[in-house]
Amino acid sequence: MAGEFELIARHFTRPVRRAALGVGDDCALLQPGAGMQLAVSCDMLVEGRHFLSSVPPDRLGHKALAVNLSDLAACGAEPLAFTLALALPRADDEFLAGFAQGLHALADAHGIELVGGDTTAGPLNICITVFGQVPAGQALLRSGARPGDDLWVSGALGDARLALEVFRGTASLTGEGFETARRGMELPQPRVALGLALRGVASSAIDLSDGLVGDLGHVLQRSGVGAVLHADALPRSTVLAALPLALQRQCVLAGGDDYELLFTAPPARRDAVLAAAGRAGVAVTRCGEIVSGTGLRVLDAAGQVLPASWRGFDHFA
Repeated sequence: MAGEFELIARHFTRPVRRAALGVGDDCALLQPGAGMQLAVSCDMLVEGRHFLSSVPPDRLGHKALAVNLSDLAACGAEPLAFTLALALPRADDEFLAGFAQGLHALADAHGIELVGGDTTAGPLNICITVFGQVPAGQALLRSGARPGDDLWVSGALGDARLALEVFRGTASLTGEGFETARRGMELPQPRVALGLALRGVASSAIDLSDGLVGDLGHVLQRSGVGAVLHADALPRSTVLAALPLALQRQCVLAGGDDYELLFTAPPARRDAVLAAAGRAGVAVTRCGEIVSGTGLRVLDAAGQVLPASWRGFDHFA
């Protein structure tokens, strides 16, 4: 059986092109560009809490990095490097080969390098820290929303939660419909290009990891504003749109694991928002507006206020 350092060398040690020093020393060395601030984020994935034991290893490697890249996207940061801390129940070479394949494929697609980390024995736990760079003073933050701003969201929402409900046995899908939802759950696509394109256009941004209502609440709290959200205008897949409206609303409003961008921008920048989305190749939907005061009102297609029954994900709730 291969030992710890042999597994690291086999699956996680690759030459670096952007970092000054990568895997192999006590520290990696990064060199942000002139006039750049370093953007840093960390996310942990725990088996049974953030992913099911049935997920294929390559998809798990993809998702572990994707959820971190999504944080860089929300700040409008260019990816540079990442570290990986990995606890494994056993030294499983086949699992690691698949995991590394998915991890490195997404890393290569976004020009980000693995520069260090740690491995140990224990319950399956994946912790990635990402490093990016953004021109000083240009990062997208949660605190910039202003009354009158439009509220926008990228992509489509709800498929990840729909897949979870199928696994739980509370919803039923078969064939390609289930595969579509499952891809949303296991293969999220971080909107890095959109985040970069929105610098100087969006007034605030956040990535959707814990459900739209909960994540929007963070923006409202940090910005000191309220919002009106048009629930039935939120984008969703044709698979989800064919299901009962109550399930649709649950999935798009409080589903979690979407990893799309929710952002605000002044109405005068609508053309700029659409141009940024076009450059990034990502659909965006205007779904509400920022208002003075506090709190969130969720409206249906007829303009009626819906009960405030949706909550974001809370690890300790």
